[in-house]
Amino acid sequence: MTYKTMMVHLDTSRGTQTRLSFALKLAHKFDAHLDGVFAMFDPHPVGFYAMTGAADLYNAHRTFLAQKRREVEGLFRAELTRAQVPGGWNAPDGYPVTTVLQRGRTSDLVVLGQSRPQDPESCVADNFLETVLLGAGSPVLLIPETGYFEAVGDHVLIGWNGSRESARAIHDAIPFIARAAHVTVAAISTVFKPGPTEASCADFVRMLRRHTTCPVDVARFERPLTVSTGDALLKFAIDGEYDLLVTGAYGHARFQEFVLGGVTRAILASMALPVLMSH
Repeated sequence: MTYKTMMVHLDTSRGTQTRLSFALKLAHKFDAHLDGVFAMFDPHPVGFYAMTGAADLYNAHRTFLAQKRREVEGLFRAELTRAQVPGGWNAPDGYPVTTVLQRGRTSDLVVLGQSRPQDPESCVADNFLETVLLGAGSPVLLIPETGYFEAVGDHVLIGWNGSRESARAIHDAIPFIARAAHVTVAAISTVFKPGPTEASCADFVRMLRRHTTCPVDVARFERPLTVSTGDALLKFAIDGEYDLLVTGAYGHARFQEFVLGGVTRAILASMALPVLMSH
């Protein structure tokens, strides 16, 4: 099992170069085809034409968008050539979330950036990350918008709680696990909620060892009640110098509002290393 078709989301935010460099490195590692999908905020024209004199504003925005699309396309094609990675450029018209979802469903791995409210150009649409995480049907690799990541997947930390989402993420991360130098399965508990059983952890370790020759161990620890599970996982990953966190994406849509689980919400807000999530 490997990743042969990857997709990276591109826009005009400050994190695009980091995201693209990271995706190219992964595509080279897995000998994969890389699709660059350009999608950024594009308001519906009805909202402009409903306001007197706003048609010129909308036309100016469309001109700006076309210019930015050409700039990013040039960057993407140049970087593909430099890295000697096969790939394709995609910038279809239409709702940006739908564009990313459609391409994501025909990809083995989707690479997205962390949302940064202080960078307006990183805003693609309401609930963009949540929609893709819960609806793409493919594993999503989230890249922090700050920092430099020389390697990814050498030292892998897996968040295991016995759930379907957690198991899905682990299976989707097998290509990384198979090439890792070390893998740790993290089982977190609290004084009121025991973590996954010893038997389930042992079963997963045996399964993972059939995919890799690297050491696979279990870290069991109790988190303080004042610290969320997501924050505890992130702290453990940073303290242990892991370069990839694997965890399930928890949440559901309810009347057009996305309700994320606490672990997923904390990781999206505070991640400081690449995180692979599956729903």
